[in-house]
Amino acid sequence: MLNSYLLLTFAIILEVAGTMLLPLTQNFTKILPTFALAVFYIGSFYCLTFSLNLIPISIVYATWSGMGIFLITILGYFIYRETVNWQVAIGLLLIITGVVLVNIYSFSSFKITS
Repeated sequence: MLNSYLLLTFAIILEVAGTMLLPLTQNFTKILPTFALAVFYIGSFYCLTFSLNLIPISIVYATWSGMGIFLITILGYFIYRETVNWQVAIGLLLIITGVVLVNIYSFSSFKITS
């Protein structure tokens, strides 16, 4: 189970890294950032598929997308100087709350088999 969550964490990190490179590709005209973006996305999906061995797909996707949105917003604020108003901050708090709740209570409703 721990390995599945570790792979899910790597998938999130790679997806966030790839997404943060999107502006640098300048509509895919810059070769190096475009290549790095593709490698990060492929690596993310690769790790994501292995995390599905023990974690249900609904939990994996909710965690992957929720944490990705959260991290991209935070990094966008610091790296690209994007604005984050109080409504966005509340939304991010709700996303994190949802991800935590889904992960805590998901295994009581799913039967996991190997």
